[in-house]
Amino acid sequence: MTTLWTVLQFVIVFGLLVFFHEMGHFLTSKALGIEIEEFGFGYPPRLVKLFSWKGTDVTLNWIPFGGFVRPKGEGDETVEGGMAAAPAWKRFLVLVSGAGMNFLIGILVLVLMFSAIGSPVQNQALITEISPNSPAANAPLQVGDVVTAINGRNFADLTQMSKLIQENIGVPLTISVLRRGERLDLELTPRLNPPEGEGSVGIWYTNAYAPLPFIKALGSAFQAFGNQAKQTILLPYNLIAGKISGDEARLVGIKGIFDIFSNASELDQSSAVAAATPLPVFRLSVISTVSIALGLTNLLPIPALDGGQILFLLPEFLFKKRIPQKVANAINSVFFILLIALMFFITVQDFLHPIIQP
Repeated sequence: MTTLWTVLQFVIVFGLLVFFHEMGHFLTSKALGIEIEEFGFGYPPRLVKLFSWKGTDVTLNWIPFGGFVRPKGEGDETVEGGMAAAPAWKRFLVLVSGAGMNFLIGILVLVLMFSAIGSPVQNQALITEISPNSPAANAPLQVGDVVTAINGRNFADLTQMSKLIQENIGVPLTISVLRRGERLDLELTPRLNPPEGEGSVGIWYTNAYAPLPFIKALGSAFQAFGNQAKQTILLPYNLIAGKISGDEARLVGIKGIFDIFSNASELDQSSAVAAATPLPVFRLSVISTVSIALGLTNLLPIPALDGGQILFLLPEFLFKKRIPQKVANAINSVFFILLIALMFFITVQDFLHPIIQP
């Protein structure tokens, strides 16, 4: 049942990302006066026509995943009021608006995450794991407790906290923690000879996090967006230069993205970081990353993608000459088939070599 629920979540979330991408195209087209014949929920074949709005049929389709926009005269510049007949600047705005909507969704999710989780607090330690039968377990400390002081002394960072503990090996000490907003003082005695792989107290920890105010969360979200965009743009260079391996630069399809989402779902159930907030932070991180990646991918200068259509607009902007529509349609058709073949290959690789999370 848990696997089915994860699959259902993934289908809904990924479908919504595609749907919002198409909605960006739809809203921009409407705003610029480009007629839209159909805006569909899901993919054809059509199940039912829901209603008409300002000349657009809004439909519900049998494949419940994402959506699509069918502009009037998309491939025929002789159709008045259609997409192909619109000025180049209008077509440019329509083309970039899908990616723009994905960027917006990704940034909004990041703002939500940073507002809830915040940034690391250097002088607090979040307990992420506790060894059975250790001094910490007998105290009893709990996963999710936030250590704030040792023997009443605050510490500047995790290194100093560890030093304070080591100074009291074999001597009872008091650990002050925050547990669900309540301060507790727990006594334990650090072990002189702990089992191999365990520390004197028997805990694993990381920095705690504090929520950020909206403005700072917004700034952090844009910074994270910029970092992802930069890494994506520099990916070919870093791969050629040997700064990253082929495995790190591996393309993933729907199956690979689902594997990542499924792993994030498990972390949301078990991680102490996730336990510190009611939000599914790891899944939100994946949603934000995928949304931004979807926008960046669509802007690649490859025919059949939005970026390829933007590339076809350059002669109009620079020389006032349009690429013949038949030529553009033929190129798009060829590259569409190539993209389908590439996605098939990537999906097969996802099954043969599943994504392994650390």
